[in-house]
Amino acid sequence: MAETEQLTAVTISAEVLRLFRAGGNSLYGGEAVTQLEHGLQAAMLAEEEGASSELIVAALVHDIGHLLHDLPDDAPDQGVDDAHERLGADWLADRFPPEVLEPVRLHVDSKRYLCATEPGYYEELSEPSRVSLGLQGGPMSEEECLAFRAGEHYESALRLRRWDDTAKIDGLETPTLEHYAAHIERVALVSE
Repeated sequence: MAETEQLTAVTISAEVLRLFRAGGNSLYGGEAVTQLEHGLQAAMLAEEEGASSELIVAALVHDIGHLLHDLPDDAPDQGVDDAHERLGADWLADRFPPEVLEPVRLHVDSKRYLCATEPGYYEELSEPSRVSLGLQGGPMSEEECLAFRAGEHYESALRLRRWDDTAKIDGLETPTLEHYAAHIERVALVSE
């Protein structure tokens, strides 16, 4: 989108949908689903739990950073952390409020936190998630855990992490991408 083009809820929604349509068919980091299927499954899980529109959108776009770079799908297998959570959060910052942005920014830290604090969590991770964990800093230290829990959005980030971990089912039927446009438009930030 051109810098001078005014951001509206509709244009923001169209941008998100366009990104998913352009790159969403790429595989989700060694999993049995595509980026689009993963996002739709996470958003569906959030919606089924009665989450706010902000968290539903966060669940949909939490991995949008993967659609913003040109690295190969198997970058983690090559020892490359694509820092998708930061890339995605940077892109989302002018488009969505902190209730969307922060869970996205924190969803990798949430995995690190849960690996450090929840017995058995690491063992439940898929192999690609374990590989990326090593590139992302591994389980948090006690000090990092304290700092994470002190953050305003850590509970929302943990909810998002659970949906992220579960949203990897090949062939699962979900609502369409267009179904989530209303949620995106409801929470998008608009320029004056």
